[in-house]
Amino acid sequence: MTFQTINQSQKKLWLAAIKPPMYSVAIMPIWVGTAIAFWEKNSINWSIFSTFLTSAILILAWENISNDVFDSETGIDKNKHHSLVNLTGNKSLMFVLSNLFLLLGILGISGISWWQKDLTVIGLILLCCFLGYIYQGPPFRLGYQGLGEILCFFAFGPLAISAAYYSQTKSCSMISLTASIIIGITTTIILFCSHFHQVKDDLAAGKLSPIVRMGTKAGSQLLSWSCGIVFVLISICVGLGIFPVWTLLSFGGLPFAIHLCRHVGNYHDQPEKVSNCKFIAVYLHFFSGLLFGLGFII
Repeated sequence: MTFQTINQSQKKLWLAAIKPPMYSVAIMPIWVGTAIAFWEKNSINWSIFSTFLTSAILILAWENISNDVFDSETGIDKNKHHSLVNLTGNKSLMFVLSNLFLLLGILGISGISWWQKDLTVIGLILLCCFLGYIYQGPPFRLGYQGLGEILCFFAFGPLAISAAYYSQTKSCSMISLTASIIIGITTTIILFCSHFHQVKDDLAAGKLSPIVRMGTKAGSQLLSWSCGIVFVLISICVGLGIFPVWTLLSFGGLPFAIHLCRHVGNYHDQPEKVSNCKFIAVYLHFFSGLLFGLGFII
């Protein structure tokens, strides 16, 4: 093995550890919440939008890095070569870095609340952070009880989108709340798909993920229903006049949904082949969410 090959291998591990595509999970709720606010109020405060977006990315970085730290304590990541803790060999450094990102993110959101003279946005985001912590952190570790998907849905769906909408309007909206169900589901699909290839490691660490509980076959069937619900709900809301017709652009993400469901359906019990399904789920989440928000802007 040449030095160049080793370098390329290390680069791939670091990219897998940092997970750049996953940050669409932080971006989409802010994008969609702001897009709906623009549709209803015909204005955007770009300073608040950019501050919120940056803060959301920082908070997600905290969650991703601290997740590696907490998982290193249970042994579930012993075979995960792209864990940041395994790559650096320095759990304490990763813990400090993750908390620094959290602090910076919270400061940004606090700035928005200070500008608005209103604590609603920071309150909603602190609740999101609390859900993120109890998902992975001791003594709760609710993700190990199979509750991570529920926490993910509320944190990245109703709570995050309501916060983004409120940051622009200082009000609440049933339309943004309805839209948050769609983003909440597509975000949760990413987390759900991350379990298919690690059933063996989850069982060894005592993690009762939904896939461990129901099995990979039933999990693949539930995935198909979840993807279908997203597009059926959008269609119904457009038909009822709740969403503008241009939100049907989100059907641009349908090919990724079909590919994801077929791929998982075929390889749900083959870890080596199904391990990439969460990245297909990321494409579904990103393109459907991007086009969905664009439908409110046009």
